Amino acid sequence: MAGAQSQYWGQGFSPRGEKNRFVLPADFRQTVKDASRGSRILCLDKHARHPCLVGFGESRADSFAEMLAHEERVAIERGEPFDIDLRAAQISGFARISFDESGRFVLPEYLGEQAQVGDALYFHGGLHQITIWAPDVLFAMGSEWDSVKSACRARMAEASAKAARK
Repeated sequence: MAGAQSQYWGQGFSPRGEKNRFVLPADFRQTVKDASRGSRILCLDKHARHPCLVGFGESRADSFAEMLAHEERVAIERGEPFDIDLRAAQISGFARISFDESGRFVLPEYLGEQAQVGDALYFHGGLHQITIWAPDVLFAMGSEWDSVKSACRARMAEASAKAARK
């Protein structure tokens, strides 16, 4: 892909807070800001295959044309149909969400509905993007997701312990 892509490492958990806001975990804030050319903009969309959301910085869109061309080449090599207009619509329809210095942001309702979000979000680094899960949805995934589920449970326990200390 063109240029160096941002890499998202880490995990985090956020209960829904005051004013219906979630918090982008500290592990990701600076990477997202850097990938959004210094702006506090988190790009969010429904994951193409999994029942979760994806988050990334704006600069990831710089690689979309090359990604489309690659996917089209692969489809042609496999003799599979490829609708470039549909795929372009799928990857470029993300929402641009502002977050404050503390990472607080409001999740658009339509995205929350698509990912079955309730009162909490779990964020998991996925190299070129962050996967963002409703914990109950993640826990319903197959055993191949067990390490991610364990990380989510650990972050939920940390958040619960922190809340109990207040």
